Amino acid sequence: MTKPIILTGDRPTGKLHIGHYVGSLRNRVLLQDQGKYEMFVFLADQQALTDHAKDPQTIVESIGNVALDYLAAGLDPEKVTIFIQSQIPELAELSMYYMNLVSLARLERNPTVKTEIAQKGFGESLPTGFLVYPISQAADITAFKANYVPVGHDQKPMIEQTREIVRSFNHAYQTDVLVEPEGIYPENEAAGRLPGLDGNAKMSKSLNNGIYLADDM
Repeated sequence: MTKPIILTGDRPTGKLHIGHYVGSLRNRVLLQDQGKYEMFVFLADQQALTDHAKDPQTIVESIGNVALDYLAAGLDPEKVTIFIQSQIPELAELSMYYMNLVSLARLERNPTVKTEIAQKGFGESLPTGFLVYPISQAADITAFKANYVPVGHDQKPMIEQTREIVRSFNHAYQTDVLVEPEGIYPENEAAGRLPGLDGNAKMSKSLNNGIYLADDM
């Protein structure tokens, strides 16, 4: 019998912090150890370029750091497949096809993206790639025909946008080849949105306000 497929990952823009652990990493390890799923965990380096295109060295360094954080948190390469997004060029190709199925207005309504744009203060300098990165996420999820995606509660809009793309694609091409994924969320919603050390609403790598998994005790 074929196991349900799980796909999840992180943008390598810095070391992971305890917000990542309580929000998704702990859940991933629990799911991995159940042995009921085929599980893929990836480092989304292409998505990281959407706001770090002028600082690629940070991504290069973070890939190794995030991979080490995965291992330290308990992800086991014998049980899950860990990979780097850019090593599968078909994911970027699929993103291009999906872009024709999503309107600009729909992307601009995504509350997660709106919040992140405001936090980063892009203003008129908003990179196009950042606005469309939910489409890239949809490509990652659907390429593996993932049934489940363990994420924090703030990522619910991303899962819903992926489901919309699946429905649009299957309808347009009269197929059922794409699978509508479901999110797996932490039981404690507040724990998945730990406040940052500076009092901001959420601990964040980009705001450098976290307690990192690699920090000394």
